[in-house]
Amino acid sequence: MFDSADMFRAFQPHRGKSIVLVTGTSGRDWGDISEDKSRDLTLQGAMGQTNSATLGFALAQPNEKVVLFDSEGSLQMNLGVLATIAGKKPKNLFHFLMDNECYATTGGQPVPNASEINYAGMAREAGYAATYEFDNLEDFTNNIEAIMKQEGPVFVAMKMVPKVENEPIGRRVRRPQRPRAETIRVLQAELGITVA
Repeated sequence: MFDSADMFRAFQPHRGKSIVLVTGTSGRDWGDISEDKSRDLTLQGAMGQTNSATLGFALAQPNEKVVLFDSEGSLQMNLGVLATIAGKKPKNLFHFLMDNECYATTGGQPVPNASEINYAGMAREAGYAATYEFDNLEDFTNNIEAIMKQEGPVFVAMKMVPKVENEPIGRRVRRPQRPRAETIRVLQAELGITVA
């Protein structure tokens, strides 16, 4: 497993003019490293649909190299997209999967069957033009230049160190709620409504 910030630092010199879309907790790491934020798109809040949205974007922009940094939790919610991407054959699409074996944005719950799924194998069997898998930074760094010169769709599965953002939902500290009557009074005051 390797760190997403280190992976993004290895990727950045080979980005070229690619449009980069990032999802999940690693978006902040990319935001700190990206040298061309005008060509970055963030897909926060689109879990399960980032891959479909990126496919649509790649098809709509065939002259642009489009790179998605996806998460395995998001991909598992929409596994059929692998066949769709392979069937559409976007030569400009590079699908990087950051597999940390958990749902890091919602508290680190384990992804089903996390240690046994072969995502690169699934993409290969679906019909991607090229697939790769890495579990250490050195191998990734030694291959990223050649990968970015491939014709897509290209799939790259990477085992990443989890960066859990939140406590699981049931253990999060909740903000106190105002009683309904107090909320109405506050809104009336803000709107300048006087009640006799």
